[in-house]
Amino acid sequence: MAVAITSTVSFISCKPKDADVKAAIETKLSAKPDMANAMVTVNDGVATLAGECKDAECKADCENMTKEVKGVKSVVNNLTIAAPPPPPPAATVTVTPDASLTQAVTDATKDFAGVAATVNDGIVTLTGKIKKADLPKLMQSISALKPKKIENKLTIN
Repeated sequence: MAVAITSTVSFISCKPKDADVKAAIETKLSAKPDMANAMVTVNDGVATLAGECKDAECKADCENMTKEVKGVKSVVNNLTIAAPPPPPPAATVTVTPDASLTQAVTDATKDFAGVAATVNDGIVTLTGKIKKADLPKLMQSISALKPKKIENKLTIN
């Protein structure tokens, strides 16, 4: 009977303590930068992982590394995967400054007799007379210059 009690006590005292198992897991995980933020608790040999991983591979690696530690009976993997980064902002519309826009508008309207144009704060104002067939071509060439707005005050012949 004494031998049975002695061997049982020896067997229980050789079993790794939860605190030691936790320390071993934390040491192993902290060696990898992607896993350094994982938090570990151990209760009766059951290791519970919490925190955030960058991707599914990191999450699986944390679990596998934890399973390899002596004294771990099972692993509860409560790690979450980080949300993907937000998409880049949409392209902004570039408005041509007035000086260069004025020159470009002058060049675009020179082939249309009777058409005058002014530029103020990125807004192109068209005045005068134009043939109906020429209007689409003029509007396309002015739009290509990327003004803030086109105010069409033209009279169509």
